[in-house]
Amino acid sequence: MNLVFLHGPAASGKLTVGRELARLTGYRLFHNHLVVDAVTAVFDFGSESFVRLREETWLSVFREAALREVSLIFTFTPERTVRESFVGDAVAAVEGAGGRVLFVELICPESELERRIEDGSRAEFGKLRSKALLQELRGAGAFDYPKLPTDLRIDSSEITPAEAAVLILERL
Repeated sequence: MNLVFLHGPAASGKLTVGRELARLTGYRLFHNHLVVDAVTAVFDFGSESFVRLREETWLSVFREAALREVSLIFTFTPERTVRESFVGDAVAAVEGAGGRVLFVELICPESELERRIEDGSRAEFGKLRSKALLQELRGAGAFDYPKLPTDLRIDSSEITPAEAAVLILERL
């Protein structure tokens, strides 16, 4: 079982690349908004209950998928409401059940992120869609998070999502 842990800033193309990779591999796409949207239906974003339930759900799915040998693609935007222990807990959940984690970082110039952030396709899962809000959140330190492991770094402004998916597949 593989867990492809796609991480990067908002609008870096994680879901788009994840969809391409799922198409190529047959891996299940477990993007972060599936859980975020479910939990925010009941609890406010960033509340204690939200943080706990979001991470418990992510980790439970990782653990069960590893036990059942179901490979996953997970998308993740590092931000300060996620506990610092989450990434290590995710690795432990997967590797403890015999799986492997591949960390893929998507990077993109800030100007391109700001251009992409307002794209209509981002409305599908209630994603951040305001350049002004993105800038405000950045300024407030909302995306401050310890550096994540990276096995592969891809600049999503330089290649297509399909090409990025092929690079990831080659690394697998």
